[in-house]
Amino acid sequence: MDKNTITGFVLIILVLFGFAWWQQPSKEEIAKQRTEFVKDSIANAQKIAEQKKAAGKAANKANEAYTDTTALFYAASKGSAKDIVLKNSKIELTFNTKGGVVKKAIIKGYEGHDVANKDRSTGKDYVTLFSGNDQNLNFVLAAKNQNIQTQDLYFTPSNLTDSTLTMTADAGNGKTLVLDYKLTNTYMLRLSLRTTGMNGLFSPGKNQLLVDWQDKCKQQEFGHSFENRYATITYKKSEGGTKHLSESQEADKKTEETLDWVAFKNQFFSAVLISKDGFAIGSELKSTPFAKEAHYLKLYQASLNTSLDPTGAKASDFEFYFGPNDFRLLQDIEKVSNFGKDLEMQRLVDLGWPLFRIINRWFTIYVFDWLSKFFPMGVVLILITLLLKFITYPMVKKSYMSSAKMRVLKPKLEEATKQYNKPEDQMQKQQAMMQMYSEYGVSPLSGCLPMLIQAPIWIAMFNFIPNAIQLRGQSFLWMDDLSTYDPIISWNSNLWLIGDHLSLTCILFCSANILYAWFTMQQQKDQMVGQQADQMKIMQYMMFFMPVAFFFMFNDYSSGLNFYYFVSLFFSAAIMWALRKTTNEEKLLAILEARREENKKNPKKKSGLAARMQAIQEMQQKQQAELERRKQNLNKNK
Repeated sequence: MDKNTITGFVLIILVLFGFAWWQQPSKEEIAKQRTEFVKDSIANAQKIAEQKKAAGKAANKANEAYTDTTALFYAASKGSAKDIVLKNSKIELTFNTKGGVVKKAIIKGYEGHDVANKDRSTGKDYVTLFSGNDQNLNFVLAAKNQNIQTQDLYFTPSNLTDSTLTMTADAGNGKTLVLDYKLTNTYMLRLSLRTTGMNGLFSPGKNQLLVDWQDKCKQQEFGHSFENRYATITYKKSEGGTKHLSESQEADKKTEETLDWVAFKNQFFSAVLISKDGFAIGSELKSTPFAKEAHYLKLYQASLNTSLDPTGAKASDFEFYFGPNDFRLLQDIEKVSNFGKDLEMQRLVDLGWPLFRIINRWFTIYVFDWLSKFFPMGVVLILITLLLKFITYPMVKKSYMSSAKMRVLKPKLEEATKQYNKPEDQMQKQQAMMQMYSEYGVSPLSGCLPMLIQAPIWIAMFNFIPNAIQLRGQSFLWMDDLSTYDPIISWNSNLWLIGDHLSLTCILFCSANILYAWFTMQQQKDQMVGQQADQMKIMQYMMFFMPVAFFFMFNDYSSGLNFYYFVSLFFSAAIMWALRKTTNEEKLLAILEARREENKKNPKKKSGLAARMQAIQEMQQKQQAELERRKQNLNKNK
C-alpha cells in the first residue's frame, strides 16, 4: 500500500467524521426530538389500548358465535376423540374424530432421526412428518351469524377401509357437514368437504370456506441451521410460478393473486395443501423461526379462503401431499391429481436461480439419476466431478496456456518496460506491455474468461447437492450420512461461529482450498510484471482469507457438498500440475517468437477487444500529449 493510498484513506476518514460532527443536532433540536418522542409514545399507547379494546369486543363476538355453533351442532359438540388410520405402502395417516382431520403423518421408507438425543441409528424406517399438537388444520364455515369450526366438532366415522374414510358432523334437521377422504396408492390424499341443508345460514354471494392451517415444522436432520436454510412456506400462483417466504428470518405475506397450493416445507419432506377452486386473493402466510434448542425449524401459519356451496350441490375439493421432496416424484404428482392443473410441485426442490436451475434441470439430474442406478452415492459424486472436469478441460487448458504464455514472456516484458519504473510512467508501461502482448498474439484476458465459465457449475452443485434426497442416509467411507455434517469431534455447547462439532470433510475442503490458492498464486506471480507483483501481495491475503471464511460457513453443511468441493479442488490441482509438467516452455516461447515475426511480416487489422483496447490506448496517449503541451505552454508564459 503506497503513500498516496494511505493519504487517501486518512482523508476519507476525516471527511466522514467531519460530516458526522457537522450533522449532529443542536441542543434545541435534541429537546424538540425528545418532546416529539414523548408525544408519539403517548399516541402509540393510546392506539394499543384501543386495539386491545377492539380485540376484546372481537373475542366476545367470537364467543357468541361459538355459542351459536354449539347450539347448531349440539350433538356433534360433545363426544370422545378416537384415532383412525389410513395407510398404504408409502404413508400412514392418523385421523382424529375430534376435528376430523389428519393429526399424524408418517412417511415410510426413510430413516427417522432422534435429533434431540443426537441418535443417528434409531432403527426407524419411517419419518414422522408431524404428530399431536404440532399440526392443526381447521375449516371455518363463515355463516351469517356464526362461524362453524371443524376443530370444535366430533365427527362420526363411516365407510372405513385402508384407503377411504367419511367423517360426518350432524346438526339435525337435515343439516350435516361431511369430510370424505380417499387415500391414493402414493403420497396423495383427497378430500371432499360438503354441506347439506345449510344454504339459509349464509348470506347470498358470500359463501366462504376459511382454511386455518398451522404447523410446527420438526427438525428431521442433524444440523439445525443447515436444514433451516431449506425450510420455508412455498406457494404456487394460479397465473404464474412458485414463490416462497424468507428462509433466514421471520416473514409474512398477504398474497395479491389466487393460489393453487401452499406447502409447509422442510429440507427433504413437505406437507402440501392443494385447492381445486384455488385460494382467493388475500391469503395470509407467516413463517417464524425457532431457536436451535427447540428441535423445531419454524412455525408455519396459513390463513386461506376458498369457495363453499352451502346447498351441497358442489363440494369443496382439496388434495394433500405428505411426502418427500424428490424432483422426479413431484413431477409425477400432476398425473395423480384430479384437478388438471399445472402444479409445478417439483419446484419444491430448489435448483437455484435460472442459470443454475437450467444446469441442474437439464444436466445434473439426468446424470445423477443414471449414475445412481449403478454406483453408491459417494462414487456418484466423484464420477460427476470427473465428468464435469472432462467437459471443462478444454477451457481449463486454454486458461492455463494463456497464463503460461504470459509467464514465458515475463523476462522480455520486464526488459522492454524497465525504463517505465516511475509512478507517473505506469500508463506508458501498461501501453508498452499491451503492445508486446499484441505483437506476440497473447490476450491477458483469455485466461480469465474460461475460468468464469466453471463458476456456474460450482454454484449449481451448491444448490443441487443439499436438495438431493437420494443422498439422505447414504454412507460413504467415514461419512455416515452424505446429507448432513460428518463430525470428527463434537461437544455439548455451541461455540461462536463453529457450533458444537468439527466436520472432517469441511476441514479437508478448506485445506484443499488453501493449497489450491497457494498453487494458483505461485502461477500468477510468475507472470506478473513490475507493480503487478507488488499488488499480488494484497491479493494473497485475500485468497488465503476465503478458505478460512469458508470453514466457518461450511462446518454445518452436508458432508456430500464438502466432499464434492474437496474432490473437485483435488482434480483441479492435479490437472494444473499435469499441464505444467507437460508444457515445454522453451518450445512455447519459440512458437510465440515465430508468431511475432509472422505478425510483423503480415500485420493484421485488429478487431474486437484488441481493437477497442488499442483505441483506448491511443486516446490516452493523445490526452497525455495534450497535457504535456499545455504544461509546456504554461511554463513558457511564466
